[in-house]
Amino acid sequence: MEIRFTPAEEAFRAEARAWLEANKPHTPRPEIDLKAQRAYDMAWQRTMFDGGWAGISWPKAYGGRGASLMEQLIWFEEYARADVHDVNTGFVGLNHAGPTLIACGSEQQKATYLPRILRGDMVWCQGFSEPNAGSDLASLQTRAVIDGDHLVVTGQKIWTSFGNIAEVQELLVRTDPNAPKHKGISWVICPMTLPGMEIRPIKTLAGNSDFCEVFYDGVRIPLSNVVGEINDGWRVAMATLSFERGTAFLSEQVRITRRVEELVELARKTPGPKGRMIDDDEIARRLAQARAEVAAMRAMSYRSISLAARTGVPGAEASLIRLFFSELTQRIDALALDIQGPDALGGFDRDGAPPPHTWAGHYLTGLSQTIGGGTKEIQRNIIGDRYLGLPR
Repeated sequence: MEIRFTPAEEAFRAEARAWLEANKPHTPRPEIDLKAQRAYDMAWQRTMFDGGWAGISWPKAYGGRGASLMEQLIWFEEYARADVHDVNTGFVGLNHAGPTLIACGSEQQKATYLPRILRGDMVWCQGFSEPNAGSDLASLQTRAVIDGDHLVVTGQKIWTSFGNIAEVQELLVRTDPNAPKHKGISWVICPMTLPGMEIRPIKTLAGNSDFCEVFYDGVRIPLSNVVGEINDGWRVAMATLSFERGTAFLSEQVRITRRVEELVELARKTPGPKGRMIDDDEIARRLAQARAEVAAMRAMSYRSISLAARTGVPGAEASLIRLFFSELTQRIDALALDIQGPDALGGFDRDGAPPPHTWAGHYLTGLSQTIGGGTKEIQRNIIGDRYLGLPR
């Protein structure tokens, strides 16, 4: 593992730090209103685009920065250090749809969508999961029948983040019901305003309404919107998910280090049975454990990125890091509630939702960490199969 940075990489760090400090937003991101959040995110995305920092991992040929893996790591470290909010409403377009179109899309599809994603002109959402096809994604049943030069789609999707404010969806449909379940799937670009679509927001435990159910009743999508080939969608989808399990969560991994230090300060200021909560031996032990585990996770990330930079091939280490990060996040959030005690329950609204940006809010949001992007059970299967070489 190579964990030293070259002079060129250190120069890149200085450039990124200076640009972020000079250009980062100085107003807080709206807390509840999704349309206001979208406007805030897209304005910041446009600022990064104008400054040459949009699409940090995208090839220069498609308008991105073309940064190396080590430069991407540095960028995410500096981004977290600057305490800049992620472009949440742009996540699917920037980290799923865009890279997937780069890898598998037609030249027309790339020309139509990639510049708009980078400029912050368009929000994407994901239509993968269904009520009976979540972690077992290949069991999806939303059907698409070819009718002339269109696909006619009927079915339902769930957990579609930002479906109620997105223009476009990356949609998986079953185009051959008689093929083996991994073989009869197609990946389709679906505009969200087509006739026959119904979008229903889902309110979460944390009080957010960015998840949606989407229903399709004879929705007609041009065949030219298929990415790859008909019935080739599983290969395309795996390209999409590899981005989510790879570099897409680096900024969250870096940011969690700061949260642990904030938690240490909270324990120093919160009264406890022995004076302060940090004077409690068990609380102190758990805080030390959290610091150690954050350091271990960072070492895992450095090792994975260093290996991929040398081999050019992302490894199954991404699932190791993803699993460790998701469970660590939940342990840290639970520790925060134990430190705060009953005070953690203050400020909930009448529907039982916590105030935004509180430890209680982090805890409720973090319950999804071991589900989204592949459940912890799926991640362990991947680790056993691809990393440890265990029999299925």
